[in-house]
Amino acid sequence: MQKFLLLLLSIVLLGPLGIDLYLPTIPAIAEGLGTPQSVIQATISLFILVLGAGQLVAGPLVDNYGRKPVALAGIALYLAGAVVAALAVSPAMFIASRLIQGVAVCCTAVVAFTGVRDRLNGEDAARAFGFLNGTLNIVPALAPLLGGLLAEAFGWRAPFWFLGGYAVAVFILIALLMPETRPADTVPVRGLPLRQYGAILRDRRFVTFALVNAGAMGMALTYVSLAPTVLMGDGGLSPLHFSLAFGANGFWILLVSVIANRVIHKMGRPLCLAIGSVLMLVGAAGLALGMALLPATVQPQWWVYMLPVAAACAGLAFMMGPATSYALEPYGSEAGVASALVGFVQMAGGSVLGLAAMALPLAPKLSLAVMMLAGCLLALRARRLSKTLRGQITSLKSDA
Repeated sequence: MQKFLLLLLSIVLLGPLGIDLYLPTIPAIAEGLGTPQSVIQATISLFILVLGAGQLVAGPLVDNYGRKPVALAGIALYLAGAVVAALAVSPAMFIASRLIQGVAVCCTAVVAFTGVRDRLNGEDAARAFGFLNGTLNIVPALAPLLGGLLAEAFGWRAPFWFLGGYAVAVFILIALLMPETRPADTVPVRGLPLRQYGAILRDRRFVTFALVNAGAMGMALTYVSLAPTVLMGDGGLSPLHFSLAFGANGFWILLVSVIANRVIHKMGRPLCLAIGSVLMLVGAAGLALGMALLPATVQPQWWVYMLPVAAACAGLAFMMGPATSYALEPYGSEAGVASALVGFVQMAGGSVLGLAAMALPLAPKLSLAVMMLAGCLLALRARRLSKTLRGQITSLKSDA
């Protein structure tokens, strides 16, 4: 099972690598293509939008055609998108490359989370989802530095050639080693399964736990979006020091994810949801109290922002694995459709919540505190529901 999870991790990493690796090169890309930086920055939002909405289409595909074929098709598309970006000679060509890679990651993301649901249930599934979500945080910690070094040595196109090489390596691994996990009783899907999506969205259990992930994603997007303004604009950090603070938080979430998986195993998912909600509340209170009580000369310092963020990000690590497993647990025969819907709610819901928080007429720190409070309340609601549920632990199937 460990080998299987590592294979899933290799395809899950395609998403964050496709965003974080080229962040330091945005000014160089804009200059090289003769376009404003805002155009290149907008491709990040475009990527996330396609990733969220496209999963609604990718879900039926993995149920109809199997996990492995869709994964291979997605990786091939990802490779094509990387090559188009590396060879781009116009803004339109670069934007097209991001659209292609966004569609590709829709496929691989749904395959990864569907694969966990195929093999595991209950606490084991929660630990697997926590492992995948937690390990992803090493990418924001290291990818911008790697992308910057590649660009400095070989130019802004180099990170995209790196993505292409990674896609080739993952394609070979998946083709040779990944088993097909689609259950024999999987419900076939004809066209876009609007009725199935509607039925799942009417399930109070599914919506309650999926919204936990939306709240966590909204908090993360708000933090990432506001961090440059708060830390470099107000706090005066250099780009290097900003990268170090940003990266350290990624490693922190990875560490907390390991702890959360042990807590799930020893004490269960409801406790993890409770811990996550408390940590979100601590983060919100830390930001608000820091603004209310600390002297104006101290408030711009990086730790006034990053310590509450660290608490809330730890809450995210405790919440997302249990919430995902609870949401998908009843849908073993339509795991692809349900996994796609979880991804859509997480991405689209998180984007809406994050944009709403940032649109409030508040200081950046207070906007983030509001988003943390929303995440806390959503997790508490899920915690109450989880006390009435009993998960199942299935025996692990062989990788053969």
